[in-house]
Amino acid sequence: MPDLLQIGGITDAMRDRLSERFSIHQATGDYPAEAITHIVTNGHDGVPADVLAKCTNAKMAASYGVGYDAIDTDACVERGIIVTHTPDVLNAEVASTTIMLMLASFRNLLADEAHARSGAWETDGNAPLSRSADNRRVGILGLGRIGQAIADKLKAFDADIHYHTRSQKDVPYTYHDTLVGMAKAVEVIICITPGGPSTNKIVNAEVMEALGPEGTLINVSRGSVIDEAAMVAALQSGKLGYAALDVFEEEPKIPDTLKTMSNVILLPHVGSATVETRAAMGALVVDNVLSHLDTGKTLTPVPETAHLNGS
Repeated sequence: MPDLLQIGGITDAMRDRLSERFSIHQATGDYPAEAITHIVTNGHDGVPADVLAKCTNAKMAASYGVGYDAIDTDACVERGIIVTHTPDVLNAEVASTTIMLMLASFRNLLADEAHARSGAWETDGNAPLSRSADNRRVGILGLGRIGQAIADKLKAFDADIHYHTRSQKDVPYTYHDTLVGMAKAVEVIICITPGGPSTNKIVNAEVMEALGPEGTLINVSRGSVIDEAAMVAALQSGKLGYAALDVFEEEPKIPDTLKTMSNVILLPHVGSATVETRAAMGALVVDNVLSHLDTGKTLTPVPETAHLNGS
């Protein structure tokens, strides 16, 4: 049997299918690095540089997730290693999580739930009024597959949709060629752009100040996209009104200051974390690996390595 290296966890269903065709080795233990031909990993762990260097005969790396910025695609291209990810199957779920965060922030869900649960409703009276999530000007940073799915779901709330990407798209939304320009025009910014050097801290202090003291910043992409220290400072000073976050710079670590803020919603990176979506993601990972083993081609190569597919 060929040898496969597992980085991070996989589901039982994935292991059952892979073990029929591969000898599976854990990256946390001893493994025959030079014998490894396939690597299964995830968007958070990626493939560490030392692991990639040791696996001299690796042919592909399959990532369990749509993001793959933790994998050095330049190094993989140089060595002819195909990298795959799991697009599309998680679009709807991440979009639903985004809408959930927006609604929770605007309608003051956590504070109102605590008001009811604590008995304060009975002793202190009604909770303070919240803000309506309808008819908002919403800016989407990164209008890819998931960004479009978010836009589709926002239509139910009569949102006026704006977007910022590197180039204008053929969509019925308002385009902004600068992020600061979009921030000035909207009440909400949703970050759903890929991570990596090109987007590192792209949402900086200037962007947050442009969004303003009534603005809401939502991040369901990568923690690296937002300057986290600047965001904390903006929330503390009132230059930024609200934040709803599923991702952070140093996961699973979350700055203690954010945990104490009543104008912040925090989730532990669960954008696609449902039984159904994770099963679909896992199935696609295995499908990619087995397709490569049998045909030399993969189903969903990342753009940087697509030219290697079938070569």
